[in-house]
Amino acid sequence: MTTLAGPAATLSPVRYIASLGLCALMIGVVLFLSPGIGSKIEIASLGNAWRAFASGAGGGDDYAIAFRIRLPRTILALQAGITLSLCGAVFQTLFRNALATPYTLGISSGGALGALIAIRAGFEVAFFGISSVSFCAFGGALAVVGVVFLFTRGTRRLTTNELLLAGVTVGMFCSSMMMLVTYLSNARQTFEIITWMMGSLDPIGNMGNSLSWPLLIPAWAVLILSARALNQYTLGEDLAATRGVNVVALQGVCILFASLATAIVVAFCGPIGFVGLVVPHLTALIVGRDCRVLLPAGAMLGGVFLAVCDWLSQLTMPLAGWLTGRELGGIVLPIGVVTAVLGVPIFLVLLHRRKA
Repeated sequence: MTTLAGPAATLSPVRYIASLGLCALMIGVVLFLSPGIGSKIEIASLGNAWRAFASGAGGGDDYAIAFRIRLPRTILALQAGITLSLCGAVFQTLFRNALATPYTLGISSGGALGALIAIRAGFEVAFFGISSVSFCAFGGALAVVGVVFLFTRGTRRLTTNELLLAGVTVGMFCSSMMMLVTYLSNARQTFEIITWMMGSLDPIGNMGNSLSWPLLIPAWAVLILSARALNQYTLGEDLAATRGVNVVALQGVCILFASLATAIVVAFCGPIGFVGLVVPHLTALIVGRDCRVLLPAGAMLGGVFLAVCDWLSQLTMPLAGWLTGRELGGIVLPIGVVTAVLGVPIFLVLLHRRKA
């Protein structure tokens, strides 16, 4: 399944500023509301927390819950959503495949295999506030990318079919090894494995968050700055080459930085599905296929989408408990379940509109 025809060569500055400004405003609204949303929506706590923040009087339960638990969780959701949506849009453009995701090259399978091996081996060591499971997941994801590039290297230009086939094959191998590791695990390890595979947005600590930013921000910048070249790439590799685009370098740089950024998200949050598949299509329906708008707008909408999904994951079970008269306030749905429940119908609606 291929993408739509290449975008127009001209871009209206008003449309560009309006699109990105609206997306940035949505990010601001999410950040403003996040201190008041957890297992329940607390407007009074939201006001008290921001008043304490504005006055510089940090302290109290409202302040601690708002700015040490809820806001860091939302920032992590924004960080993961921005990365997955941006990388998904880049891969869909680069591979000319509407079903491409950030995990197309087997990154999630490699990361999951690394994490499962760490859980099965009982690694409990933490470095700089980051668990050994996250380190092993990051290493496994990078190992898969290295294997894919190893089998597709050469002096000639990389083909998208070769990359896709190599990624799918390595991903299937990793999935088989994951089943083997799960089979050899005990009940406690199996539960931990299943929980990790569902994805999580629990804050990993200030140190862990700060260590991911120096890696993610350069990757975001490189991918967004590649938008003009990707516009030419959508018109065909030969035509792009005649217009001064180094196709081999573009493919290598985009795949490398998108894979690195995705590996970081998988290491910290686990495999969160549908964000990198659905949000780029939804953004393209709103702002068009021009990568100069699609990439930054899609990235911000991805962050908003995942943050809202995280709110729903915290609010769903307390609401169900209130409706049924049971105490379910401490249960948080896995974020991967929520993104799937929302992502599947959205994607089917988009598919129907495209067919129409």
